[in-house]
Amino acid sequence: MQIDLTGKVALITGATGQLGRVMTRTLTDCGAKVAIHYNNNEVKAKELQQEINSAGGSAIIVQGDVTKESSILEMKERIGAELGAPDIVVANAVIQYNWTSVLEQPPEDYISQFESCVMQSVFLAKAFIPAMTAKRAGRFIGINTECVMQNFPGQSAYTAGKRGMDGVYRVLAKEVGEHQITVNQVAPGWTISEKDRSAGDLHDAAYVAQVPLKRRGEDQDIANAVAFLASDLAGFITGAYIPVSGGNVMPSI
Repeated sequence: MQIDLTGKVALITGATGQLGRVMTRTLTDCGAKVAIHYNNNEVKAKELQQEINSAGGSAIIVQGDVTKESSILEMKERIGAELGAPDIVVANAVIQYNWTSVLEQPPEDYISQFESCVMQSVFLAKAFIPAMTAKRAGRFIGINTECVMQNFPGQSAYTAGKRGMDGVYRVLAKEVGEHQITVNQVAPGWTISEKDRSAGDLHDAAYVAQVPLKRRGEDQDIANAVAFLASDLAGFITGAYIPVSGGNVMPSI
């Protein structure tokens, strides 16, 4: 049994980021054609596109601000013209900011997290789910975080944005399920990325001590979960929040 995405088109937002690049490569390895989204880093987007196409895959790059509906609609037209309507949408992009206490966090950080977590998901759904509905098939996947279940100091804006995102995904799963579209979330723990490997920053004793599997996850672990949810193997899973955190967080029942 293999994950086979041959003939599928996938959009990954934030595809030039640490996790996004691995997700993009993995979906390509499974046979999907990919739209590599970037906002500012055109150089990395082109490098990733060349890497995929040189290896026999099929990739295009699309620029856009995922917090703006007009920008996402422009992406939709470009992808549709070059690859066809996406069968798989992965909402991975998020705005970065400095974490601090609620009393010190600038209000604009809460706004940016709402825009990049909640409104990105809403705009992507409005743009791409109608075509999935017409085909009676589709995979809508969001990248959430274990932080929404931890509520640690300094995480308020991030947690608020991702909790809002969670609400959108759970409601959307119920609204579009009758059209055989699944809507799920992957929630990474503190994940080892290419940047960590380059810096030799692979372990943290305090964090690992609380993880049942006694290690940090790898970026490939996240990409594998996304590939699974994008495939027919996950055809009867929807509305799920799936931690990929070695058991560090466990949703209640």
